Amino acid sequence: MARGSYSQGKRQREADKARKKKEKAERREQRREQGPGEVEFVTAEEAAGYAPTTNEAMFAMEERANAPRSAPALPCRLFVGGLSWDTTKETLLEVFGEFGAIADAVILADRNTGRSRGFGFVTFEDRRHAARAVAQLNGTELDGRTIVVNVASEK
Repeated sequence: MARGSYSQGKRQREADKARKKKEKAERREQRREQGPGEVEFVTAEEAAGYAPTTNEAMFAMEERANAPRSAPALPCRLFVGGLSWDTTKETLLEVFGEFGAIADAVILADRNTGRSRGFGFVTFEDRRHAARAVAQLNGTELDGRTIVVNVASEK
């Protein structure tokens, strides 16, 4: 890089900066000369639009509350720890099935021995059922062991 080209580039940047500053000042001066725009007056009804009466609002709320729920249930995966080595997938399905529909149940096994690692996962089809299962099964005994039941977190 030649010695003079650096200075030329710097001069160009400073000239561009000065030009932009001058253009900004000119735009500001033009806006000042024009003055404020015309202020539009509106009534309260125009600004607020249509507002329902108290009775209409209460009736609409009651209708929404009584309407059938169309939103699908959200699934929820639970971690189940402290399992006995004798606990099976069928046992988990039976115990957790009392709280709602279960999509899946898995007990993780050791790769080398094939024996249970002492924990698994149960996936409920609906979060509300999963919340009840956590509240009622966490800290209870299953196959002679106290189990831990929590909402599963991502890896």
